[in-house]
Amino acid sequence: MDKQIIIENYTSDWALSFHEEKKLLKDIISDIAISIEHIGSTSVKGLGAKPIIDIMIGVYKLEKVGGFIEPLSNIGYEHVFHKEFPNRRFFRKGLWRAGTHHLHIYKYESEEWNRNILFRDYLRKHPDVRNQYKQLKIELAQKYSCDRVGYTEAKAPFITDVIQKAKGETKGR
Repeated sequence: MDKQIIIENYTSDWALSFHEEKKLLKDIISDIAISIEHIGSTSVKGLGAKPIIDIMIGVYKLEKVGGFIEPLSNIGYEHVFHKEFPNRRFFRKGLWRAGTHHLHIYKYESEEWNRNILFRDYLRKHPDVRNQYKQLKIELAQKYSCDRVGYTEAKAPFITDVIQKAKGETKGR
């Protein structure tokens, strides 16, 4: 059984934690990192979240990430292979299902990279949508209190809808 899903109120500590971690990561992976971004719910002021800092690194070649598995493990990151996400390299800091940081490495400006940025930026610009998402997360955390897969799958339609709106907004520029 999964650990209980708890949505915490936003805290500026999440941004501080991201910036501290970004410094550590830059020291290790700057040879291939084009951009390091704070993504996920902890990156959006006013949005509640599971207290896990999601960090996204953009690289030109995913194949080069393999050479950084050991250096990343030296600062606490465990490489986690997910065959269902071939365009992502994923690392977790902390215990399984209780990590403190999730590191997502994508090809810079790939579809996956852009979707994460679009979603984050749209929530930052639209407090009404951010608040809807916060409420949805609270409701789903109660419904799927110990089922992370169910919780994540139940959020997916909302996330997809927001990304479509964000794409429409950027096309209008």
